[in-house]
Amino acid sequence: MLMALRINVLAKGYSGISPQTLQQVIDAFNANCLSWVPEKGTVGASGDLCPLAHLALGLMGDGKMWSPHTGWGDAKYVLESHNLQPIKLLPKEGIAMINGTQLITALGAEAVERSGIVARQADVVAALSLEVLKGTSKAFDDDIQKVRPHRGQGIVARRLRALLHSHTNPSEIAESHRFCNRVQDAYTLRCCPQVHGIVHDTIDFVRGIITIEMNSATDNPLVFAERGETISAGNFHGEYPAKALDYLAIGVHELASMSERRIERLVNPALSELPAFLVKDGGLNSGFMIAHCTAASLVSENKVLCHPSSVDSLSTSAATEDHVSMGGFSARKALQVVENVESVVAIELLAACQAIEFLRPLKTTSPLEEVYKVVRSVVRPWDKDRYMSPDIHEVIDLLRKEKIWSAVRHHIEHYFAEDDIPNEVFSPTSSKVGCSGPHTPTPKRRRRTSLNGNSKTEIGRASCRERV
Repeated sequence: MLMALRINVLAKGYSGISPQTLQQVIDAFNANCLSWVPEKGTVGASGDLCPLAHLALGLMGDGKMWSPHTGWGDAKYVLESHNLQPIKLLPKEGIAMINGTQLITALGAEAVERSGIVARQADVVAALSLEVLKGTSKAFDDDIQKVRPHRGQGIVARRLRALLHSHTNPSEIAESHRFCNRVQDAYTLRCCPQVHGIVHDTIDFVRGIITIEMNSATDNPLVFAERGETISAGNFHGEYPAKALDYLAIGVHELASMSERRIERLVNPALSELPAFLVKDGGLNSGFMIAHCTAASLVSENKVLCHPSSVDSLSTSAATEDHVSMGGFSARKALQVVENVESVVAIELLAACQAIEFLRPLKTTSPLEEVYKVVRSVVRPWDKDRYMSPDIHEVIDLLRKEKIWSAVRHHIEHYFAEDDIPNEVFSPTSSKVGCSGPHTPTPKRRRRTSLNGNSKTEIGRASCRERV
């Protein structure tokens, strides 16, 4: 990614590099000849000078280089093995090779893409946890979201409605507690649209910043051939991606913060009404006790990593570079936070699937049953303690490959293709004018769209204060 982004910058024609030298860089990239580049050592202004210097060093035949054919070796011999010549730099080309924000941007691009992947699936995992904790989907009512119309909040609420109990996707688990006495769910269940929603909006914002940065000329000086002028300026300064990636870390961390608290609710019998730590023979077996400790430790680590590095600056280059972004650390921290979030969400998913075992033979909704099947394809249920790390890594892999999202995506699309207005769900947290009693059935019109596009209206029956 680092090399590809550097080629993209040089190819824009503002860097003062010759077509011959650029072609040599492209040839090395196409042959997968990759220089050894340290991820530390940049202050993120005047570009990522140190890392990009190492990138150029390998292309010049010095330092270390890797390719699939040779593995690690001296750069000169790796290039020779691919019939490539070391670059011989012409005037202006030395600074053109090392000035830019491509290390920050390369790491940041990975962080933002992985954030989007885990965030979508965290919505699905939250739905499964809410289901096994016997929560209500009433808080996800469409009208609630319309009176606070943040985009991410609305998206998350829609997903949760599509995944949880409805006319389209009925749930036996939800039906089993429809008349329970609980008034409100905990915030980590009830407030998923509000908390997960801003995470999605944060990711979208950061993706916009990183996308612009990936496709920008960030050298210095910049050559404007059509004007016949070379201008020294500040496009190399990494403040844009640095600030954005600090923001990304703060945002995506909340997924793990919410997830860890839901894990606590799942393993705590006083909160879940399930066996302690989700295992039989508690005391003899510790179940998910230590897995929850792992999640808690990662969330605590993220709280430190979320401190923004871009608030710091140290003067360099004899006070010429007297303000720097520290964006390299912003990018590395953001990526570490995302990795920790993936682990915590994976633990929650395992715990929620284990909780389902104690609710059988009841079934959940079709999409959530699909999620259960995907997890059980790689991890069997716990009947007694076993080495858990391989199972956690299996589910992390499912998340990174978007297997959980793939399992439910068509169900979500079908739900909203079928219904042009959301299904109402009923709960003790709401009341209806004109109801004669807490469980008096009232007809509810539900508009559906058939596959040929024609609308029809059904009359359904739903109680005034059902809890589902």
